[in-house]
Amino acid sequence: MEECISVFDMLKIGVGPSSSHTLGPWRAAERFLSELRENGIFDKIERVKIDLYGSLSLTGTGHATDLAVMLGLSGQDPEYIPIDSISSIIKDIENDNEIKLGNEKTIPFSFLMDIVFNKNFLPFHANGLMFTAYYGDYHYESTFYSIGGGFVVKEDRPNAKAKEIIKCSFPYPIQKADELLAYCNDLGKSISEIVHENEKSMRSEAEIDRELMRIWNTMLECMYIGSHTEGTLPGGLNVRRRAFDMHKNLIGDKPYANPQEWLETIRKTEVKFRSILKWVSCFALAVNEVNASLGRVVTAPTNGSAGVIPSVLMYYMVIENHSANNEHIKKFLMVAGEIGSIFKKGSTISAAMGGCQAEIGVSSAMAAGALTELLGGSPEQVLMAAEIAMEHHLGLTCDPIGGLVQIPCIERNTMGAIKAINAAELALETDAKNAKVPLDKVVDTMWRTAQDMNSKYKETSEGGLAIAVNMADC
Repeated sequence: MEECISVFDMLKIGVGPSSSHTLGPWRAAERFLSELRENGIFDKIERVKIDLYGSLSLTGTGHATDLAVMLGLSGQDPEYIPIDSISSIIKDIENDNEIKLGNEKTIPFSFLMDIVFNKNFLPFHANGLMFTAYYGDYHYESTFYSIGGGFVVKEDRPNAKAKEIIKCSFPYPIQKADELLAYCNDLGKSISEIVHENEKSMRSEAEIDRELMRIWNTMLECMYIGSHTEGTLPGGLNVRRRAFDMHKNLIGDKPYANPQEWLETIRKTEVKFRSILKWVSCFALAVNEVNASLGRVVTAPTNGSAGVIPSVLMYYMVIENHSANNEHIKKFLMVAGEIGSIFKKGSTISAAMGGCQAEIGVSSAMAAGALTELLGGSPEQVLMAAEIAMEHHLGLTCDPIGGLVQIPCIERNTMGAIKAINAAELALETDAKNAKVPLDKVVDTMWRTAQDMNSKYKETSEGGLAIAVNMADC
């Protein structure tokens, strides 16, 4: 059996700004609480300390890692927490010097003393964090690794180091793109149909439909909020939100009252090449401005690259196909999720391991392949589009200024989206039999590139734009 990753593993609803530095540590804190309960010591805990290592330490403040672990320890769920309550919860912890562990047990907690930033890297992964709980003369500690996209593992997990097989029940287990293509050809099915069959082995069709639409509605709401919010992003770079002004110029004075009416209204706007570029860019900017403000987004496959897939799917719905419905949305998300899982299995979706090629590159490949299926492309053309998109992101570094998911991260989502659309069109106009580079080769090349890349370009803020431009310049 091969490793099985669901669409809902690749597309997770959470809080920004980072899936590996915010959502992952948040989930790690939740798992730590579960371990305390499982070991029967939760009620005995008197103090908790968190050590952040490597990339989590170097860019942790800018990525709100410290806030995420506090929220996780407080028993808050990133998928459902009211966004407006985040600041008040954090403020109460800081002012009262105590935390309500699991929203049940209040213990002393010092924001300055109990979260420790360690610049050294743990050997297993660049994003390590260790929780230590003290009770009487004893203590319990547990180390987690946030490996990208909100995924969290432990080094002592069976088969974790070797990345060996994880058993699952998928009828069509897929590790590589050529295996996916073989299923499509042997069964005469599209990629989305293969993915749907796999998902049905884990969930009912009703649950699959409901959860896919919940993901899309979160994406749509995120684009809507970002396009209607002006001001400056938090963090100290004084980055002005651009989606608001761009959207205002594009939409004019047309009336609408909610996200769905907004979508329908955009369909009635002028369609010229420059307008299309602006709309796609506006959608992507909107998502990642929400992400940078600790808003709710969908990892796709990460928070830093969360704007690419929604903007390309929105492009299809408001530009390419005004009759697009829920079935198109679900197909798009299933294809995107499967392509993302192939990259995760064969390479990485963590910028701390592979640079920004692992985030924007993968998201662009996911969007390109998904769009290609909706535009009538064959499975071969879908995989070709994904390959083209990634091929032109290989080597992309991760060098966020000030450790914030803002510059150059937000703009990179617009570029990844445009490249995805271009890659889809190139694939559709090509006989896939003439393709020279299969997707599996580019996945392998991406991983080798990641291994060769200097560590300072892997989400450390110690190279590239992150040192060429400093906070004082902004």
